[in-house]
Amino acid sequence: MTYEILFGLITFAVVSSITPGPNNLMLLASGVNYGFRRTVPHMLGIAFGFGLMIISIGFGLAALFEAMPMLQIGLEILCALYLSYLAYRIATAEPMGQAEQANSGAVKGGSPTRPFSFLQAALFQWVNPKAWAMGLTAIAVYAPTSLPYIGVGMVALIFTTINLPCVSLWAYAGQRMRLVLGNRRFQRLFNGFCAFLLMASLFPMLR
Repeated sequence: MTYEILFGLITFAVVSSITPGPNNLMLLASGVNYGFRRTVPHMLGIAFGFGLMIISIGFGLAALFEAMPMLQIGLEILCALYLSYLAYRIATAEPMGQAEQANSGAVKGGSPTRPFSFLQAALFQWVNPKAWAMGLTAIAVYAPTSLPYIGVGMVALIFTTINLPCVSLWAYAGQRMRLVLGNRRFQRLFNGFCAFLLMASLFPMLR
């Protein structure tokens, strides 16, 4: 991998990891509703889950989609359904403070609510349309064909290393917004706005 390709890969990893998408919108909402510390497993799951996805794409998954287009169509449908479900969960999330009380059963009739776990966040990458676009582009453009296995490993390592601090900024921003969104009404409006943006992230999939 030449220095020019390495610089391009790092730039692509930073820009694609830090710009809005399903992962970052969910982290922003999680930071607001649960705080930064409780969102850490979510952030780690994104970074490591996406790294594993890149390795899978580089080791033959992309070729499988090319050979069987119906698999990609099925995946897109699954992405749309699951993101719609997550948007509903965000839109109906309890305001901060009440979420913690609901977990302990202090709110009468409140349903348990909690941030994504490490495993949930890692598995979510497989139904995240932006993650698929990032992974396929990274392998197609930046993985050297002369050393395919080493190249795929380097791309995955660089993305995992860069992805974590980038997505952490969104959770931290959500944590800071807790000070502004102390009013229950404002937080419900914020959650609804995040849910709308999450649904809007599906538009690039429409053809």
